[in-house]
Formats: sequence, C-alpha cells, structure tokens
Amino acid sequence: MTFVPAPERRMFCNRTLNMRSIHAVGFDMDYTLVHYDVKAWEARAYAHAQRRLASEGLPVAALEFDPDLFARGLVLDLEQGNLVKANRFGYVTQASHGTRPLAHAAQRRTYAHVWVDLSEPRWVFLNTLFSLSESCLYAQLVDLLDAGALAGHNGTDGDLDYRALYGLVGRGMDAAHLEGELKAEIIADPERFVELDRDLPRALLDLRHAGKKLFLATNSEWSYTAPMMRYVFDRYMPAGLDWRDLFDLVIVQARKPAFFEGDAAFETVDDAGTILPHHGPLAAGRIYRGGNSRLVQQHFGVEGSDILYVGDHAYADVHVSSRIQRWRTVLVLRELEREVREEQEFAPRQDQLNALMKQKELLDHEQATLRLALLRIDRGGKLIDGLPTDPDALHERLRALRPEIDALDRRIAPLAEAASRIGHSRWGPLMRAGADKSRLAREIEGFADVYTSRVSNFLYLSPFGYLRAVRGTLPHDATREAAPQSPEEPSTADRSPAVQPPDDPAAEDPPLVW
Repeated sequence: MTFVPAPERRMFCNRTLNMRSIHAVGFDMDYTLVHYDVKAWEARAYAHAQRRLASEGLPVAALEFDPDLFARGLVLDLEQGNLVKANRFGYVTQASHGTRPLAHAAQRRTYAHVWVDLSEPRWVFLNTLFSLSESCLYAQLVDLLDAGALAGHNGTDGDLDYRALYGLVGRGMDAAHLEGELKAEIIADPERFVELDRDLPRALLDLRHAGKKLFLATNSEWSYTAPMMRYVFDRYMPAGLDWRDLFDLVIVQARKPAFFEGDAAFETVDDAGTILPHHGPLAAGRIYRGGNSRLVQQHFGVEGSDILYVGDHAYADVHVSSRIQRWRTVLVLRELEREVREEQEFAPRQDQLNALMKQKELLDHEQATLRLALLRIDRGGKLIDGLPTDPDALHERLRALRPEIDALDRRIAPLAEAASRIGHSRWGPLMRAGADKSRLAREIEGFADVYTSRVSNFLYLSPFGYLRAVRGTLPHDATREAAPQSPEEPSTADRSPAVQPPDDPAAEDPPLVW
C-alpha cells in the first residue's frame, strides 16, 4: 500500500501527538476494531427493540427502520419530542419533530431563546452509530403519540409524554444490546453484519513490534468478543498467530464510562467464559472483566498521558478518558470517509460558491453604506467620502442593487443547498452546523486529540510518527492575507468565515496533518 493516504484515510489532529511518547495503546471493539454494516446491524437492533415494545402493547408492528433519517451528533429534545442539530454554542440550526423536519418559522419559535446544554436532562446526545436505530424508533413513537395512537398506554410515571417515550425506547434498546439473541444472530452470520479490513492487523502489529503495549477494553462480554475478534483478525494474521497475540490485556464488560470514573475490581475470565475473582496485580495475556483504568495504568507503569485510547463513542470512549485520566485519544468516525470524498468532489462548486458569496458580501456592504449615507443626509451628519451627496442618485443606485443581489441569491441558493447535504442528505456534514462548527465538533475538539475514519489509518502514521495540530484559524486572520482594498477590488485571498452562506459546510478547513 502507498504511504500517501487518500484524503478520506488521513488522521486529523486537534492536539499535537508524538507517537514515540506513547507507551500503551488501547482499543474499543464495537464500531472501532470491529466495524459493522451500519444498516444491517442497526436494523436488527431496531427489530429487537421493536418486538419488545410490541410485547408491552405498543402499536409498533408496522414501523420500519430507516437508516437515513438521522445521523450521529444530533441531540434529542425530550421536552419537545424533537431531534436537533446544534452549533458549537448550542444554538439549534436544524430540527425535526418526530420524523418530520421542522419548518424554519416553527424552529425559530421553538428555539429562538433556547440553547442546547448537554448537562441538562432535557437533552440526550447521540454520539455513536448505535444511536441510529434508537433515534429512528424514538422519532416514530413521537409521530404515533402526536397522532393519538398511544392513548391509553401508560408509562412508568403515568401518561406517556415525549420524555417517557425515550424511557421506553431506551429500555428496549438496552435489552436488544444486552440480551443474547441479537448477538447470537451476529455471531452466527458475521458476513452479513461485519465489514472486514485486511490492513487492520498489520496496523496493530506495527504498533506492537515498535514496543507499544496494546490492550482491548470493550463493553461487550467475552462470549461475543472472542468470535468477533477471531472473525475480523485471524484470517489476516501471520502464520502461527491469532488475535490474542496482539494484546497484552483483554478487558471485557468494562462498563465504560464507569471504567474511567470508578474503582471497580477486576475479575478474571477463562477461555470458557467462567468468571473468577481476581487478586493482586494484572498479568499479561489474561482476560479480565470490569475493573478500572487506574489499575491499567499501574499494570503498564505509565502516566495517563503515556496511553492512547481509540474508540468510536465521543463520550464513553473519548470525553471521559481524556477528562478524568488524561489519556490521549483517537475518535473513529467511519462516516468521515464518505463525507471527505463528497467534499473533494464538491470542491470546484465550493470555489464557485465562495466567489459568489464574496460578490454578495461586497454588494451587501455597498447597500448598507448607501443607506447610511441617506440617513446622514437626512439627519445632517458627516457625509461619506466618495459617495454622491444627491439623495436621488443614492436612491437610484439602491434600486439598481436590488436585482443584482436577487440574481446572485438565485445563483447561490442551489450551490448552498448542495453544500448543506454533503455527508448526509438531511443533516449535512458531521462537524458543521450551517457555517459554524457543530456541537459534535466542539466535543471532538475538546477531547479527541485525533480523529480518523478507521483504525487501519495508523498505517499511514507509523508508530514513530508525529502529528502536528495546525494553527487554529480566527475570523480576523484574513486581515494578514492582503492589504486593505476598496470594495471594487476584492482580495481573492480573503476567505473569512463571514463570507460563507448560512448553509455552507465549508466555512473553514478541518484540522489536517499530511
């Protein structure tokens, strides 16, 4: 393979990371080392939760899973029965009530004075691909509740409301993930559910051969972990080796995020899955259940900053490990591959959109300046140099500007609409909300040192690589790129986010090292 990766296979750096300073690398399993066909896996999770709800008397038999309704990074509003996309400041930029998109006017009425604060119980952050089936079922139940189809069905605290609906869905989903029937389906037919990556074992072998200690810490139980890891790794391992040879420790049922917050003791698990008490220090090559991250650090004899942990869950894998233990982190965003490819394909039209927005910015500025000039003439203020002093001439230019701006808007609209659908046809790019960064992007910037589309992208970094975070951009950075110019002579170098349309997902480049 080439060591110059395609754009969608790069590793994107928020915080400079020197791999030579990393002594241990930990991995989550589900959607990290084992990547599922999202539509197939989530459809089965949905079906199991749906069947549980039907057994409780809810009229859900006719519902069907739609994997394209929602996306990772959205937020449930349990007061309104809405799913929303928020920017980094918490302001809602898109919303759907149940499965139906909210019109702009309705969205504005609902959220003009509300912002998303994830510390409040009103909001539930959908920060993993496992959330797709959950959000779909919740939204469909909102539709049923609004239509009166759930009348007479009582939740645990009385009549059903939007919050109680989420409790029902949550219990159904927990049962689907924790009970053995769903996982037995996956084990019995992994070809249907798992996407293989032949480069994955090589990436981990490189790390191990370079002296890194590797460990697995997954919330899945041993009876599921062992066959999944065999299926994904063993066919590509060197002769005489299997997946167990990659890892110094294997930790199952880790109970993340509590694994990073508490002090639970480890138990041992034998190859048959028997759980036994554990006493004393951890031993290499063993299988453990539960436990806590502090004991992992003690086992490896390192500080938190010497450990790199790789996972797909923005909170349970990345946020908590970084905030509490100061582990370095990598977030796996498999959707990023499609999104980056679409951005690359859209690039010529994005350049066209940027140029049109620059023209619009200049015309808008001229229009505002003409109106100010008329105001000063009317109020006897200081006139503006370079503009006519005759009000009729100013009014004439204002009248001429209106059709110019309207014509620009007609050219901009389809480009901005297309840009807003990059990555996801309904919700747009993962890490953008209009011209701003999304709430998910804020979480990633705050706690993920690196984000990438798959674990095998480590091959392009190597165990000795050095990822340098790019210098962050600020709106006033454009002032350094060109000397001041008149409105008639715009700088082609000026790419301030202020010139982007509200729906444009490419107001600034993501942090990138390659």
